Amino acid sequence: MKKTDFLFKDNTEPHRLRTREMIKKYPGIKKLIGKNPNTIYVIITCVLIQVGVAILLHNQAWWVAILVAWFFGAFVGHTLFVCIHEVSHNLLFKNKDANTIAGIIANLPSIFPTSVSFQRYHLRHHTFQGVHELDADLPGYREARILGNSVLGKALWMFLFPVFQVGRTFRLKEIKPIDKWVVINFASQLIFTSVMWYFFGFTAILYMFFSFMFSVGFHPLGGRWIQEHYLKDSEQETYSYYGILNTIQFNIGYHNEHHDFPSIPWNKLPKLKKMAPDYYDTLEHHKSWTAIWLRFMFDPKITLFSRIIRDKRGNLPVMDEAKPDTEIFKSIEKDKLVEA
Repeated sequence: MKKTDFLFKDNTEPHRLRTREMIKKYPGIKKLIGKNPNTIYVIITCVLIQVGVAILLHNQAWWVAILVAWFFGAFVGHTLFVCIHEVSHNLLFKNKDANTIAGIIANLPSIFPTSVSFQRYHLRHHTFQGVHELDADLPGYREARILGNSVLGKALWMFLFPVFQVGRTFRLKEIKPIDKWVVINFASQLIFTSVMWYFFGFTAILYMFFSFMFSVGFHPLGGRWIQEHYLKDSEQETYSYYGILNTIQFNIGYHNEHHDFPSIPWNKLPKLKKMAPDYYDTLEHHKSWTAIWLRFMFDPKITLFSRIIRDKRGNLPVMDEAKPDTEIFKSIEKDKLVEA
């Protein structure tokens, strides 16, 4: 039987409450919070790799560019997206604008200007997880009904995943207007792509285009998007991935850990898991993005409706629970002073 709706839960999302519990039990977690400016070197290296490979391929046949994008470029492109994700939480530098600039640089080989917009909508996903009108990570109802229940539909959805991500933003409330950073992101992409096309031609652009599309869609790496919040064999809302690709994808698989403490940079997430094994070792998790990807494609029990959803704004988490973890720490310290 085809699923026709998400799984409704009339409660708050689990991470803010767990953050409170964990920081009281393990106060040493606070030392993990901070910035990792070394991520900028990852960004610069990956951008240079993508540009270099695109230049090397500029005289090759179009199908060679697509093959190289599948077997190599997708992994580099996904790493750049991981860096953009770090930027969205301002985890590189103390200055917010410096983080935004780093994201725009990381965005360059991806053709489409997505960094600044992702920076805005992703933070809403953390604060309003499962609230359909505010969480762009959730599929739209029409999107899920039309494509979510068949192998062919799910394959098309995976390939066009970036398109659907953009489309979802139009249903969200409280959308910020276009500002200077959106314009800079768009202009940077236009100039960079035009220069690459002018000097190195269509095949170089084709390589970068498919590297981006495969990195976030129809590719085993696409299993990451299924891993994070699509229900596995229980009603657990968020899942981590502890496979080998974390080593080259900068621990993006530590998703429960990241949602609990979004102010901890990627290099310290394994330390968080090790520090609080009673919270993480008992949770269901994944060991293979490829296995997740294939199961999603061919298992009729997993569809685009295999997500937990909450009611509209009337059932949002109370504001204290929706605060960033750094604010929660401050409120906990205040509670301790009151108790003393």
